[in-house]
Amino acid sequence: MAEVQNPFFARVWPVFAAHEAESVRALRRENLAGLSGRVLEVGAGSGTNFAYYPDTVMQVVAVEPEPRLVAKARAAAADAPIPVEVTSVAAEEFSDGEVFDAVVCSLVLCSVHDQVAVLRRLRALLRPGGELRFLEHIASAGGRGRLQRLADATIWPRMLGNCHTHRDTERSIVDAGFEIAESRHEWTLPAWVPLPVSELALGRARRP
Repeated sequence: MAEVQNPFFARVWPVFAAHEAESVRALRRENLAGLSGRVLEVGAGSGTNFAYYPDTVMQVVAVEPEPRLVAKARAAAADAPIPVEVTSVAAEEFSDGEVFDAVVCSLVLCSVHDQVAVLRRLRALLRPGGELRFLEHIASAGGRGRLQRLADATIWPRMLGNCHTHRDTERSIVDAGFEIAESRHEWTLPAWVPLPVSELALGRARRP
Protein backbone atom coordinates (compact mmCIF):
# COMPACT_ATOMS: atom_id res chain seq x y z
CA MET A 1 0.00 0.00 0.00
CA ALA A 2 2.86 2.41 -0.73
CA GLU A 3 1.97 5.64 -2.55
CA VAL A 4 0.56 4.92 -5.98
CA GLN A 5 -0.04 7.08 -9.02
CA ASN A 6 -3.32 6.39 -10.80
CA PRO A 7 -4.38 9.74 -12.26
CA PHE A 8 -7.12 8.35 -14.52
CA PHE A 9 -8.62 6.24 -11.75
CA ALA A 10 -8.42 9.18 -9.33
CA ARG A 11 -10.54 11.22 -11.75
CA VAL A 12 -13.18 8.63 -12.54
CA TRP A 13 -13.60 6.84 -9.21
CA PRO A 14 -15.23 9.77 -7.33
CA VAL A 15 -17.77 10.02 -10.15
CA PHE A 16 -18.54 6.29 -9.98
CA ALA A 17 -18.74 6.37 -6.19
CA ALA A 18 -21.12 9.34 -6.20
CA HIS A 19 -23.50 7.38 -8.45
CA GLU A 20 -23.19 3.99 -6.76
CA ALA A 21 -26.20 1.72 -6.92
CA GLU A 22 -28.30 1.64 -3.78
CA SER A 23 -27.59 -2.09 -3.53
CA VAL A 24 -23.86 -1.33 -3.11
CA ARG A 25 -24.54 1.43 -0.59
CA ALA A 26 -26.64 -1.01 1.43
CA LEU A 27 -23.73 -3.47 1.44
CA ARG A 28 -21.37 -0.72 2.61
CA ARG A 29 -23.71 0.10 5.48
CA GLU A 30 -24.01 -3.56 6.43
CA ASN A 31 -20.25 -3.99 6.30
CA LEU A 32 -19.78 -1.21 8.87
CA ALA A 33 -22.76 -1.98 11.11
CA GLY A 34 -21.93 -2.67 14.75
CA LEU A 35 -18.35 -1.44 14.65
CA SER A 36 -16.94 0.29 17.71
CA GLY A 37 -13.68 1.59 19.09
CA ARG A 38 -10.74 2.44 16.84
CA VAL A 39 -11.00 1.39 13.19
CA LEU A 40 -8.43 1.23 10.39
CA GLU A 41 -9.85 1.63 6.87
CA VAL A 42 -7.49 0.63 4.08
CA GLY A 43 -7.85 2.15 0.62
CA ALA A 44 -10.40 4.79 1.57
CA GLY A 45 -10.65 6.22 -1.95
CA SER A 46 -12.73 9.39 -1.93
CA GLY A 47 -14.17 8.60 1.50
CA THR A 48 -17.35 6.87 0.36
CA ASN A 49 -17.63 4.81 3.56
CA PHE A 50 -17.25 7.68 5.99
CA ALA A 51 -20.92 8.68 6.10
CA TYR A 52 -21.96 5.13 7.03
CA TYR A 53 -19.90 4.58 10.19
CA PRO A 54 -21.98 4.16 13.36
CA ASP A 55 -21.52 6.62 16.20
CA THR A 56 -20.10 3.82 18.37
CA VAL A 57 -16.82 4.20 16.47
CA MET A 58 -14.37 6.33 18.42
CA GLN A 59 -12.00 7.06 15.51
CA VAL A 60 -11.32 5.95 11.95
CA VAL A 61 -7.77 6.08 10.60
CA ALA A 62 -8.22 5.98 6.83
CA VAL A 63 -5.29 5.06 4.58
CA GLU A 64 -5.34 6.25 0.96
CA PRO A 65 -2.17 5.80 -1.12
CA GLU A 66 -3.33 7.76 -4.20
CA PRO A 67 -2.41 11.42 -3.51
CA ARG A 68 -5.17 12.87 -5.73
CA LEU A 69 -7.80 11.01 -3.72
CA VAL A 70 -6.43 12.09 -0.34
CA ALA A 71 -7.84 15.61 -0.70
CA LYS A 72 -11.28 14.23 -1.61
CA ALA A 73 -11.17 11.82 1.32
CA ARG A 74 -10.26 14.63 3.70
CA ALA A 75 -13.19 16.70 2.45
CA ALA A 76 -15.49 13.71 3.10
CA ALA A 77 -13.93 13.25 6.55
CA ALA A 78 -14.87 16.80 7.49
CA ASP A 79 -18.56 15.88 7.04
CA ALA A 80 -18.37 12.44 8.65
CA PRO A 81 -20.47 11.70 11.75
CA ILE A 82 -17.40 10.38 13.60
CA PRO A 83 -13.74 11.50 13.79
CA VAL A 84 -11.81 10.44 10.69
CA GLU A 85 -8.08 10.93 10.17
CA VAL A 86 -6.99 10.50 6.55
CA THR A 87 -3.36 9.58 5.91
CA SER A 88 -1.24 8.54 2.95
CA VAL A 89 1.12 6.62 5.24
CA ALA A 90 0.98 2.94 4.26
CA ALA A 91 -0.27 0.42 6.79
CA GLU A 92 3.09 -1.36 6.46
CA GLU A 93 4.73 1.75 7.92
CA PHE A 94 2.56 1.94 11.05
CA SER A 95 4.47 1.29 14.26
CA ASP A 96 3.94 -1.93 16.17
CA GLY A 97 2.32 0.15 18.91
CA GLU A 98 -0.65 0.96 16.66
CA VAL A 99 -3.58 -1.24 17.65
CA PHE A 100 -7.08 -1.26 16.16
CA ASP A 101 -10.34 -2.89 17.14
CA ALA A 102 -11.31 -3.49 13.51
CA VAL A 103 -9.98 -3.19 9.98
CA VAL A 104 -12.24 -2.32 7.06
CA CYS A 105 -11.44 -3.26 3.45
CA SER A 106 -13.92 -2.11 0.80
CA LEU A 107 -13.12 -2.76 -2.86
CA VAL A 108 -9.38 -2.50 -2.20
CA LEU A 109 -7.92 -6.00 -1.90
CA CYS A 110 -8.44 -6.43 -5.63
CA SER A 111 -5.82 -3.73 -6.21
CA VAL A 112 -2.93 -4.75 -3.96
CA HIS A 113 0.02 -6.65 -5.43
CA ASP A 114 0.22 -9.31 -2.70
CA GLN A 115 -3.06 -9.94 -0.89
CA VAL A 116 -1.68 -12.33 1.70
CA ALA A 117 1.23 -10.04 2.67
CA VAL A 118 -1.07 -7.03 3.07
CA LEU A 119 -3.61 -9.04 5.06
CA ARG A 120 -0.89 -10.37 7.36
CA ARG A 121 0.20 -6.83 8.13
CA LEU A 122 -3.40 -5.81 8.81
CA ARG A 123 -3.78 -8.81 11.10
CA ALA A 124 -0.72 -7.65 13.06
CA LEU A 125 -2.36 -4.24 13.61
CA LEU A 126 -5.51 -5.78 15.08
CA ARG A 127 -5.97 -6.55 18.74
CA PRO A 128 -6.55 -10.25 19.48
CA GLY A 129 -10.17 -10.97 18.66
CA GLY A 130 -10.38 -7.88 16.44
CA GLU A 131 -12.41 -8.02 13.26
CA LEU A 132 -11.67 -7.69 9.57
CA ARG A 133 -14.73 -6.42 7.71
CA PHE A 134 -14.54 -6.96 3.97
CA LEU A 135 -16.58 -6.05 0.90
CA GLU A 136 -14.55 -7.16 -2.09
CA HIS A 137 -14.66 -8.14 -5.75
CA ILE A 138 -14.11 -11.88 -6.09
CA ALA A 139 -13.50 -14.49 -8.77
CA SER A 140 -16.68 -15.70 -10.46
CA ALA A 141 -17.21 -19.06 -12.12
CA GLY A 142 -18.02 -19.97 -15.70
CA GLY A 143 -18.20 -17.37 -18.44
CA ARG A 144 -17.97 -14.47 -16.01
CA GLY A 145 -14.74 -15.91 -14.66
CA ARG A 146 -13.31 -16.15 -18.18
CA LEU A 147 -14.26 -12.52 -18.74
CA GLN A 148 -12.51 -11.59 -15.49
CA ARG A 149 -9.30 -13.35 -16.47
CA LEU A 150 -9.34 -11.59 -19.84
CA ALA A 151 -9.98 -8.21 -18.21
CA ASP A 152 -7.21 -8.77 -15.64
CA ALA A 153 -4.69 -9.67 -18.36
CA THR A 154 -5.43 -6.62 -20.50
CA ILE A 155 -6.57 -3.06 -19.86
CA TRP A 156 -8.71 -3.29 -16.71
CA PRO A 157 -5.94 -3.04 -14.06
CA ARG A 158 -4.16 -0.26 -15.96
CA MET A 159 -7.28 1.87 -16.21
CA LEU A 160 -8.84 1.15 -12.83
CA GLY A 161 -6.20 1.44 -10.15
CA ASN A 162 -4.66 -2.03 -10.52
CA CYS A 163 -8.04 -3.70 -9.91
CA HIS A 164 -7.83 -7.46 -10.52
CA THR A 165 -11.26 -9.01 -10.56
CA HIS A 166 -10.48 -12.75 -10.62
CA ARG A 167 -9.05 -13.28 -7.13
CA ASP A 168 -9.88 -15.78 -4.42
CA THR A 169 -9.87 -13.13 -1.72
CA GLU A 170 -11.56 -15.29 0.91
CA ARG A 171 -8.78 -17.87 0.54
CA SER A 172 -6.17 -15.13 0.95
CA ILE A 173 -7.90 -13.97 4.15
CA VAL A 174 -7.63 -17.48 5.60
CA ASP A 175 -4.04 -17.89 4.40
CA ALA A 176 -3.13 -14.66 6.22
CA GLY A 177 -4.21 -16.17 9.54
CA PHE A 178 -7.77 -14.91 9.92
CA GLU A 179 -10.78 -17.02 10.83
CA ILE A 180 -13.78 -16.18 8.65
CA ALA A 181 -16.86 -15.93 10.85
CA GLU A 182 -19.31 -15.28 8.04
CA SER A 183 -19.26 -14.51 4.34
CA ARG A 184 -21.76 -14.38 1.53
CA HIS A 185 -21.72 -13.48 -2.15
CA GLU A 186 -23.90 -10.77 -3.64
CA TRP A 187 -24.60 -9.80 -7.24
CA THR A 188 -24.75 -6.02 -7.60
CA LEU A 189 -25.59 -5.98 -11.32
CA PRO A 190 -27.88 -8.21 -13.40
CA ALA A 191 -26.20 -11.40 -14.58
CA TRP A 192 -26.45 -10.29 -18.21
CA VAL A 193 -24.41 -7.08 -17.68
CA PRO A 194 -20.96 -7.75 -19.25
CA LEU A 195 -18.82 -6.32 -16.45
CA PRO A 196 -16.27 -8.35 -14.45
CA VAL A 197 -17.04 -6.67 -11.11
CA SER A 198 -20.65 -7.73 -10.52
CA GLU A 199 -20.02 -10.31 -7.78
CA LEU A 200 -18.93 -9.19 -4.31
CA ALA A 201 -18.06 -11.02 -1.09
CA LEU A 202 -19.34 -9.44 2.12
CA GLY A 203 -18.05 -10.86 5.35
CA ARG A 204 -16.39 -10.74 8.73
CA ALA A 205 -13.20 -12.43 9.85
CA ARG A 206 -11.40 -12.29 13.18
CA ARG A 207 -7.86 -12.41 14.44
CA PRO A 208 -7.62 -15.44 16.75
